[in-house]
Amino acid sequence: MGRLVTVSTCSLNQWALDFIGNRERIIESIRQAKAAKSSLRVGPELEICGYGCLDHYLETDTYDHSWEQLVIILQHPDCQDVLLDIGMPVEHLNLRYNCRIIALNGKILLIRPKLSLANDGNYREMRHFSPWKAARHVEEYTLQNKEMQKLQGAFKVPIGDAIIKTPDTSFAAETCEELFTPDSPHIDLGLNGVEIVTNSSGSHHTLRKLDVRLSLILEASRKGGGIYIYANQQGCDGDRLYYDGSALICINGEIVGQGSQFSLTDVEVVTATVDLEVVRSFRCAPSRGLQANKAPSYQTIETPYELCSTESDLNPYLAPSPYLKPRYHTPEEEIHLSTGCYLWDYLRRSGAAGYLIPLSGGLDSCATATTVFGMCRIVSKELYAGNEQVIADVKRICKYSDKLPITPKQICNQIFHSVYMGMSKQSSKETRARASALSSAIGTYHNDIDIDNVYEAQRNLVVKGTGFEPKFRKQGAPYAVSLALENIQSRSRMVTAYLFAQLGPSIRNRPGGGGLLVLGSANVGEALRGYYTKYDCSSADINPIGSIDKDDLKKFIFWCKNEFNIPVLQEFLDATPTAELEPIEEDYAQSDEVDMGMSYSQLSIMGRLRKVSKLGPYGMFEHLVREWKDTMTAREVADLVKRFYHYYAINRHKMTILTPSLHSNDYSPDDNRFDLRPFLLPPFYQSWQFKRIDELLARIEKYDKEEEKRGKEEDSGRGEKKREDVNDDSEEVD
Repeated sequence: MGRLVTVSTCSLNQWALDFIGNRERIIESIRQAKAAKSSLRVGPELEICGYGCLDHYLETDTYDHSWEQLVIILQHPDCQDVLLDIGMPVEHLNLRYNCRIIALNGKILLIRPKLSLANDGNYREMRHFSPWKAARHVEEYTLQNKEMQKLQGAFKVPIGDAIIKTPDTSFAAETCEELFTPDSPHIDLGLNGVEIVTNSSGSHHTLRKLDVRLSLILEASRKGGGIYIYANQQGCDGDRLYYDGSALICINGEIVGQGSQFSLTDVEVVTATVDLEVVRSFRCAPSRGLQANKAPSYQTIETPYELCSTESDLNPYLAPSPYLKPRYHTPEEEIHLSTGCYLWDYLRRSGAAGYLIPLSGGLDSCATATTVFGMCRIVSKELYAGNEQVIADVKRICKYSDKLPITPKQICNQIFHSVYMGMSKQSSKETRARASALSSAIGTYHNDIDIDNVYEAQRNLVVKGTGFEPKFRKQGAPYAVSLALENIQSRSRMVTAYLFAQLGPSIRNRPGGGGLLVLGSANVGEALRGYYTKYDCSSADINPIGSIDKDDLKKFIFWCKNEFNIPVLQEFLDATPTAELEPIEEDYAQSDEVDMGMSYSQLSIMGRLRKVSKLGPYGMFEHLVREWKDTMTAREVADLVKRFYHYYAINRHKMTILTPSLHSNDYSPDDNRFDLRPFLLPPFYQSWQFKRIDELLARIEKYDKEEEKRGKEEDSGRGEKKREDVNDDSEEVD
């Protein structure tokens, strides 16, 4: 008979600095793990205070309050007789560490600090923490909290990188980033005979990322064998990130437990029963034995607590959990689920009465509106499933009737307002009709207004004050003058949107009043190119699509058209993207891609090369001139790259006021968190970078001319040879 161990991991929807709520969710996860007869419970990274505390980690209060919550957890009657792996920050010898607390029956066995800190992209752990002194180094930690000293029965506990040894197996922890490093701790731990490794993470969602994470987790146990338990945070913890759960239990490279990637459940526990004998059989290869004998040794901390289940002695039919196939979502489903879950968390935690969107009739605002309708579909599903937390939140937010809204359209009508702000000469009948049709299809409370009077009032300030009469460029005015008139419209829409957001609930006589959060709808390409007005209707409280490119948004809308059965969405896909800020004439209609001088697809490619591939102007040209050689000339590529970097540089200042966006892609231009570059950059024209592009372009064009000349000479030679062959054949016939 095998040696069976039942273990639990979890995804928790923690909130930065919500010490009471976080503690209760931790205790509930332990309660559920024990109910499943688990002997080990693993939680996410920094779960007591919430991962995304950022500079609150520089405050002593955060550490003190974390210890206070830990004392309550370890004393709780539901938290006994189970090995606990809990995450919290710890201050030691005036240094701050991101730690795991390994505890049993009210006593700390080990404080395990993080060895490798995440410090790129969205992560700034080196700003807040120090990496632990060295792998396999252990020393004493002096407990400062008096209650913890009493509970421990001592004032010192071990801190460092060590192994927990039980009578039946051994267990050790690694944390988030350590899985992603080339020399991960689980390699040496496995060679030292550790059979169970945990990884507690605060890993955020980006499109198409889960398959990378899962492959690393599976590989962690596939090469050396062993049981690998992964825990993660889930939900919005108060910032731009959405943590996408996917708690996992695997053995020898096979999945035996996987949690949801997106969920409105605050506490999700994943449990599996695994067989230690399967691990031991897997590790019988002689080559592994040779490496294990040379592996550096760890200090061990022993406990008499046994992880193996006693139930297997009583129940001969108890069996290990079956192997599972990994579950993935398509990118379109990821957009729907990540934005929907994030927006619901944001709304219920903000205390607002709902959302408002300036609905323009274009694809971007359509995409944002559809994400909110998608949120309502997710909420509706949870209501039908009887999710008590969601039911309580809906009752608190949806106050227009005593009856609980159930369907997505009913929920949408209660919490979602839309407003179309038209101009008589600039706005087309088509965009107005599309906005109205979409509102009707998804159930928003919709207003259709014109802002001509607001626009004329602003324009007349200049006319009356200076005598100067500004006109549009189609009327013969310089571009700067025309742009000023366009900006009046877009900025007026921002002011109007916030006015309707503040008054909307009162207009509808919502009990208790309240205000709405304004949603932005500028996509990642427009932000990168700077193709929007500073402080226009792209300025909002939150932007669900702010780091999603146009191509992915189109695929998302097409998917929603079929999945949500909203036929009108096809009209948005077929329409030409336009800002509609200039008067519409028979021979002219404004186009975004024409105004930008590049397509949205090209913007997406260049955005990834700039951020993800870390290419400057010269490197990007060098890459694209090869990539696009079949569709564009070298000079066209050079002009496009120059145009991209020029407008990127002169519009970089707009990033300082960019509406906070849900982070969905690794080429987001958000300079407040992800894209740390100066906002006052020198214009690139006449720059050294562009000079180097011109030099390479000259070499390429010279090479192309020489190749063309050689080709003509070869063609001419082949022609002469052909004629000679024809003459020879004629002579033979004669």
